[in-house]
Order: sequence, then structure tokens, then C-alpha cells
Amino acid sequence: MKKIIIALLAVFLLSTPAFAEMKIAYVNLQKALNDSSAGAQAKSEIAAQAKEYETEFEIKQGAFLKLKKELETQGALLSDAARTEKLTEYKTKVAGLQQFQNDARRKLQQEDEKRTQAILKELSDILRKFGKDGNYSIIIE
Repeated sequence: MKKIIIALLAVFLLSTPAFAEMKIAYVNLQKALNDSSAGAQAKSEIAAQAKEYETEFEIKQGAFLKLKKELETQGALLSDAARTEKLTEYKTKVAGLQQFQNDARRKLQQEDEKRTQAILKELSDILRKFGKDGNYSIIIE
């Protein structure tokens, strides 16, 4: 291990004139994603979609809570068949709510990833042109 480190140091020390000609640029991709107009637009559109899902969830949850209350208040008064039917409906609504939440979360995540990739591709093209025009040897994130 020491031999590798010594060899690397020797290579770096002997090649310092090559480094003098290197031009290096640094970019903060996370900040570029967040501060760009495309990033801000994507954020706001995804937030709007999340709000729509939240509103839809609250409506479905209201119907679920109404059914739950009916079961709690009328459960003892219902016949066995009616109670079984209500319990089945209750379980179906619980599963439906969970499925809706999972689907909404997955769709939002996919949309976010899709938009992020599109913005990163655009940024990559811009950085490539910037590096070429500015004669940069390397651009580091």
C-alpha cells in the first residue's frame, strides 16, 4: 500500500507542468437543479399534482370514515349477513385507500425522476458546450 502511495506521489510531483495547463471547473448540480427555471417549474407542477392526489385522498377517506362510523354505531343492530357485507366493504375501502396512496406516491416519484433526468440531460449538454468553449480539461460536480 505504501508503495502505491509513493508511486502516485511521484507521478503527481513529476507531472506538475501538465497540471499547470489543466483548466478545471466545478458545478453544483443539486443547486442547478433547484435554482433553474425548469427545476422550479417541475417542482411546482409536481406539488400541484400532489395537492390533487391529497384532495382526492381526503374525499375517499371521508367515505371510508363514514362507513367506519356506521359500522361502529349500527354494528350490533345489523344482521350477520349485513354486518359481514359492511365489514367486507370496510376492508375493501381500507385496501383501496392504501392502494391509492401507494399509486399516488409511485406516480409522483416517477414524474419527479423523469423531469430530473430531462433537466440533467439539458444541464449536461450545457456543461459540455461550456467546457468545450472555455477549453476546460474537466468539469467536476
